[in-house]
Amino acid sequence: MTAFSTEGQSDPTVQPVPAAVVEQVDAADVTLSNPKLAVISLGSNLGNRLETLQGAVDALEDTPGLRVKAVSPVYETEPWGVDPGSQPSYFNAVIVVKTTLPPSSLLERGQAIEEAFDRVREERWGPRTIDVDIVSYADVVSDDPLLTLPHPRAHERAFVLAPWHDVDPEGRLPGAGPVSELLAGVGREGVLPRPDLELRLPE
Repeated sequence: MTAFSTEGQSDPTVQPVPAAVVEQVDAADVTLSNPKLAVISLGSNLGNRLETLQGAVDALEDTPGLRVKAVSPVYETEPWGVDPGSQPSYFNAVIVVKTTLPPSSLLERGQAIEEAFDRVREERWGPRTIDVDIVSYADVVSDDPLLTLPHPRAHERAFVLAPWHDVDPEGRLPGAGPVSELLAGVGREGVLPRPDLELRLPE
């Protein structure tokens, strides 16, 4: 059972979307009229990492105006930006979603999911129960400090590019080029496939 079972309980995440927006996306949710494609990176190196990743996938699927379309294989990776062996390894995955939410609301939803899993932001590159990062949103390129799109370091992170390439070999990072070429440039060192682990695509 994941942490986000909905039987007999409500979603524990905080609803970050204003009521008027909720009504709007609920109305569009039947057909997801004119949805945008977004790529989201997930990572966890504390607690039950696989269960936490699955809980995040399920919580995103439960979001009004959003449908999870693809879930990548799981990879195990060394923490980024810290001394080797100083933190537990990460489980990483990438999901592709279609959504009628604007980027700002998608960001707020991701942050609410992080909070629900007790994500603590005490230090940069610190360990975390869950990381939910928007890698790209349609073809949007923005230097907004609250949400830079695409993610400013995605092009150099094999733990993002490798699982993204698995679910979308023809994917492109806006402003940077094909994911296949970016992955070839950074290589796969330190990014270990975990075929013994699997995330479920929500039904």
